[in-house]
Amino acid sequence: MDWKLSLAGLLIGLLVGMTGMGGGSLMTPMLILVFGFQPTVAIGTDILHGAIFKSFGAVRHRQLGHVHARLAMWMLVGSIPASLVGVALSAALSRRYGGGYESVAQKALAVALVVGGIGFFVKAFVRPHGSDAPFILARRDRCIAVVLGVFGGFIVGLTSVGSGTFFGLVMMIAFPLTAAKIVGTDLFQAALLLWVAGFGHFVTGSVDLHATGWLLIGSIPGVLLGSQLTVKLPDRALRVALALVLSLSGVKLLNPPGANVFIVGVVGLALTVGIGLATQRHARRGPVPGSEPTTGPGPV
Repeated sequence: MDWKLSLAGLLIGLLVGMTGMGGGSLMTPMLILVFGFQPTVAIGTDILHGAIFKSFGAVRHRQLGHVHARLAMWMLVGSIPASLVGVALSAALSRRYGGGYESVAQKALAVALVVGGIGFFVKAFVRPHGSDAPFILARRDRCIAVVLGVFGGFIVGLTSVGSGTFFGLVMMIAFPLTAAKIVGTDLFQAALLLWVAGFGHFVTGSVDLHATGWLLIGSIPGVLLGSQLTVKLPDRALRVALALVLSLSGVKLLNPPGANVFIVGVVGLALTVGIGLATQRHARRGPVPGSEPTTGPGPV
C-alpha cells in the first residue's frame, strides 16, 4: 500500500500545483474510500500532509510572482483562529462520542465535498477579471478577506475541504486578480493555514505519520512540476471534471439508497457528453490541410 500512497500523492500534487485546488478535496475521500482510513484520521493526515507539500508549491509560486502577499495575510487573520476552532470541535466531538463520531465526521465531509463540487463547477464558468496592474487593498477588500478566512478556515479545520475551493472562488469574484495570481495566492495562504490546522490535528492524535511520509514522496515533486503548468491546461474542462469527482465522492460517502446506480449513470452521461463534444469540436476543424484527396488524371 505504501507505493500506492505515493502514487496518490503524485496525482494530487500535480493537480494542486496546476490549479491551486485543495488537495484535501480529493485526497481525504481517497484515503477513506480507497485506502480504508477512518474519517477523522484521513482528515488529520491529509491536512498535515497538505501543509508540507503545499509549502513547496507556495514557495515556487512566490518566486514566479504569483502571490498577492497582503491579501493572503488578511485571509490568514480570519482563517488561522477559525481553523483551530474547527479542529477543537472535531476533537471534542470525538472524545464525547468515540467511534460513533466517525459516522458523523464522514457525513460532514460528504456534505463539504458536494458543496465543494458545486463550487468547482461554478469556478469553471467564472473568469478572473483582473490584470497585472498593482492591486491595492481597500477597507472593503480587507473585510471580505477576513470573513472569507473565518468561514473557510473553520471548514478546513473540521473537514480538510475548502482551502482550494471556497477561497479561490471568492477571490475570482471579489478581487481583480489574474488566474495565475489567484492560484498562487490561494496556495500560499492555504499552506500557512494548513500548518496551523495540521499541528492541531497532530496534537489531538488524528494524524498517521507513516502514511503522511509516503504521500509526501509523491506529492512534493508533483506540486513542483504542476506549478510550472499553471496556465497550460484546458482550465474549464479540468474544473468541471474535478467538480464531478468531488460531488460523486460526497454522494458515495453519504451512501444513500441507489448511490451506486446514480454514480454509474452520471459517469456514463458525462462520458457520453464529453465524447460528443470532442467529436463535434474535431468535426468543426475540418480536414487537415494537404490531406484532401487529389483529383484529376494520375501519372501516365
